[in-house]
Amino acid sequence: MKDHIVVLTGAGMSAESGLSTFRDNGGLWEQHSVYDVATPEAFARNQELVLRFYNERRWQLKSAEPNDAHRLLAELEQHYRVTIITQNVDNLHERGGSSNVIHLHGELTKARSSMYPELVYDIGFNDIQPGDTCDRGSQLRPHIVWFGEEVPMIEAAAEIVPTADHLLIVGTSLQVYPAAGLVDLVNFDVPVTVIDPGEPASLSRARVIRKGAGEGVAEWMKGLGL
Repeated sequence: MKDHIVVLTGAGMSAESGLSTFRDNGGLWEQHSVYDVATPEAFARNQELVLRFYNERRWQLKSAEPNDAHRLLAELEQHYRVTIITQNVDNLHERGGSSNVIHLHGELTKARSSMYPELVYDIGFNDIQPGDTCDRGSQLRPHIVWFGEEVPMIEAAAEIVPTADHLLIVGTSLQVYPAAGLVDLVNFDVPVTVIDPGEPASLSRARVIRKGAGEGVAEWMKGLGL
């Protein structure tokens, strides 16, 4: 059976495709405070602003393209069993060719009911407008995990990580919980590699490649003989 490579990705993975994140901008995301656009309270207070903000992120995503790191991780599936656990809400992993992706923080190209979270709809790059409703009549909202909300896919991710034969961490500071806690679930004898040009949280057992996502993944894959 093929070795299982689990890849945990964060904002640095998408940055090379031109998608900005609030953590690179002092708590701002495209010049908005996250507390104005990324909390349930913000949606209750100013629904129009929140919907417009995510509509704009969807437009931005439509024009973005997968980068070298996305494509290299997809190629990895030719040689290994690969599971990608991403904190990103874009669909660049899928568009880059990866077939097994767990989105911890939701998906920008989906909408869900504001009252019935099990009602989720694929909307692609289309807008969500005030008055757009689910099958049961409640307002649609972005299918995004906002601050203060539970992370429903964390349990699935927590079951995957202990099955890893290799753990690769790309473009995440390992400071966002509960996602960062997944690293603690990997078996003690499993190789761990962190790719980040900055200063990721220290992992005493990890090999660190201080490069951007594309260059770093290419270097790591050379170490596998690919």
